[in-house]
Amino acid sequence: MKGPGALLATAEGPAGRLVPPTGFTARLVIVSAAAMAFLAVLALALGVAAGRLAGGWDAALADTATVRVAAPEAQLAAQTEAVLEVLRTTAGVASARVLDAAETQALLAPWFGPDLPLADLPLPHLIAVTTAPEGFDAAGLQLRLSAETPGAVLDDHGRWRAPLATAAARLRAIAATAGALTLVTLAAVVVLAAQSALAAHAQVIEVLRLVGARDAFIARAFVRRFTLRALGGALAGTALGLAAAAFLPDIGAALGLPGATALGAGAVALALAVPPVVAVLAFLATHLAVRVRLKEIT
Repeated sequence: MKGPGALLATAEGPAGRLVPPTGFTARLVIVSAAAMAFLAVLALALGVAAGRLAGGWDAALADTATVRVAAPEAQLAAQTEAVLEVLRTTAGVASARVLDAAETQALLAPWFGPDLPLADLPLPHLIAVTTAPEGFDAAGLQLRLSAETPGAVLDDHGRWRAPLATAAARLRAIAATAGALTLVTLAAVVVLAAQSALAAHAQVIEVLRLVGARDAFIARAFVRRFTLRALGGALAGTALGLAAAAFLPDIGAALGLPGATALGAGAVALALAVPPVVAVLAFLATHLAVRVRLKEIT
């Protein structure tokens, strides 16, 4: 049975068998490719999770609005009913209902605790509004509410949605930047490793030239060797990254968005594209480094 070294030598072809093993530099490329692929997959997973969380919150707020009705206790019920009547006759409002005491308690619990004595507090009434797909004119509705009930204030959740959309865009940009930086770092490592290997085997290259080997033949051996090792390391790193992403805590469950941190089919496909991208990057970086270095070696 052939070992990994024999399999690599077979894959490298005749040119690869003429070049001595590159030792430390080859291992450096494998480890670096694995580490960078692992970080790239994790950056992708975290970016997807953050984007889903922000997108889920934005979607949850997109179809809802809230009306707060503040008035003296004797007038509160009448003004609340007047607001409900305005909402029933507003185009773009699908439904509206007054939150009961238990729902109000749950809303205030994060700030005041679960034992807040609601009956002793002059709290305003909160009306949950569900919007129709076409939406409603928020400015026009607020004018109608102000005319009917001066103590009614409409919140269409726009001030909450804008920061979420901005946060999602920034998190995706950060994840993309992190992935790009890992690939750039990997390219730099491959270039340095290739240059080190060529410098260490300068005498071997001279002998190959003396026996008639062309620079293209020599370059092909080094390029193929480093590309295969980078690909092997990236495959291992991607597998580890996907395994780590599968064990990310489901923080979305506590926030009402279960499964938000799970990688979907699209994200997995992007992760599986990391090894081929690494291999292409290693090929280009090594090819450039080898061509430049061979011109310097006389």
